[in-house]
Amino acid sequence: MELKSAYQTDMPMGLGMALMQNKPAMEYFSSLPDQAKQRIIDHTHSIQSKEEMQAYVDSLAPGEAGRAPAR
Repeated sequence: MELKSAYQTDMPMGLGMALMQNKPAMEYFSSLPDQAKQRIIDHTHSIQSKEEMQAYVDSLAPGEAGRAPAR
């Protein structure tokens, strides 16, 4: 699944890489309206490590425990 091109340039590299490693999270992110995608992108600016980014992206995947990201 491809991410919208408008977000490929604005998306932090770490977020894109983490999404590529979690197909359900990538599909979920791709299905969101633009405002919700932007809220997720904005949240990632406070993430400090690769592990923290992956945990956040993993929380986006449907059915993941603790899933409560901005929609």
